[in-house]
Amino acid sequence: MRYNDSSHSNKDPNLWLKRGIWLYLLLLIFEGALRKWVLPGLASPLLIVRDPLAVLLLWMAWNRNLIPSSILLKIMVLIGALSILTALIFGHGNLFVALFGARIFLLHFPLIFVIGRTLDKEDVIQIGKFLLWVSIPMALLVALQFYSPQSAFVNRGVGGDSSGAGFSGAMGYLRPPGTFSFTNGIHLFYGLTGSFILYFWLNPTGVNKLALCGATLALIAVIPLSISRTLGFTIIIVVFFALVTVLRKPENFVRVVLAGIGIVIMLAVLSNFNFFQTATKVLTQRFTNASTTEGGLRGTFGNRYFGWMATAIATSLDQPFFGHGVGLGTNVGSALLTGDRKFLVSEEEWNRQIGELGALMGIGVILVRLGLTLKMSIHAVKNLQNGQMLPWMLLSFGLTVIPQGQWAQPTALGFSVLAGGLIIAAMHHHTETDHL
Repeated sequence: MRYNDSSHSNKDPNLWLKRGIWLYLLLLIFEGALRKWVLPGLASPLLIVRDPLAVLLLWMAWNRNLIPSSILLKIMVLIGALSILTALIFGHGNLFVALFGARIFLLHFPLIFVIGRTLDKEDVIQIGKFLLWVSIPMALLVALQFYSPQSAFVNRGVGGDSSGAGFSGAMGYLRPPGTFSFTNGIHLFYGLTGSFILYFWLNPTGVNKLALCGATLALIAVIPLSISRTLGFTIIIVVFFALVTVLRKPENFVRVVLAGIGIVIMLAVLSNFNFFQTATKVLTQRFTNASTTEGGLRGTFGNRYFGWMATAIATSLDQPFFGHGVGLGTNVGSALLTGDRKFLVSEEEWNRQIGELGALMGIGVILVRLGLTLKMSIHAVKNLQNGQMLPWMLLSFGLTVIPQGQWAQPTALGFSVLAGGLIIAAMHHHTETDHL
């Protein structure tokens, strides 16, 4: 793709920072491919391949005074520093595990603000256009993985594991991971891309129509092929946010109707192909199985998003005051301490944070994440009222990952950081969000 935006010229003082952010995006999307297919022997160190880049970006941003004086950022960094000490003194006592856990707060969380202060709206749109193009071959890869045996090269696991990277699905089919190390990468990638797809349908000027139609078709196809209920829920939220824009801007009604007609036509075309019919049956069966065990849609969504939050807070006082030690709830932490990758604290995010950090710092982290989400939401609404839909549409995805995304998992952490940074960058004026 060719970019002619003047903000990317050599006169841009933040050019290298922007290039670093683009590299962060590329490594986020293709880190799994490196670990599975290209450099399987380096799978372990490549797990943190974005960490040195994060250090470099923070250093460059510091030198350019691009790190804002945000109370939320200060609290998170303070908790990150203290968590290392409490893990060593009161918790598991392993320095490497503590550093791995604390890097979430000290390296990646600050990147949200760096991305937001470095990029502008046009940069965000260029990233959205890039994701449109990437989503098309990604969908083809997902389809190939869906129908290939786990022993096939495309289904190799991390480190070249020939047993495959697929995860539990339905009817004998496994959830494909695409280029990612784990299957959650697909619902995160298409959740973010889906918010851009709907935005471009509402604002089609300047976007390649072939890429937009191709990405829309890819998204529709991937929903059943991914066998991911989370992706389905995410896209429902994105569509709801798109419909809300009609209330603020009635002229969008025609575009929403046209987009809906186009999607129905694409869905009708895909429904004539056996590969899509089979994938749809598998996804339907997965929903049926989950409804049986979790009590239907209400139970699934309520327990996954709201129930786990309430449980974490209610049981917080049952944990040691300083927790069991930061990093203990990560797969890397469990592998270093026990030699086995398992959940030593909790699979649910808020429970994990409180279990690692204790009630005081754990709830502190939760409040920072909720506070950041609330401030982003307020500014996105203000931008929507002023006719700017991009922050609002990106917020539709951000709400699913920033408050309680599983930051112990590097891919989920990366998409949370990227989503948060893009939401801030998409705001009209950076001065509006300097205090986030």
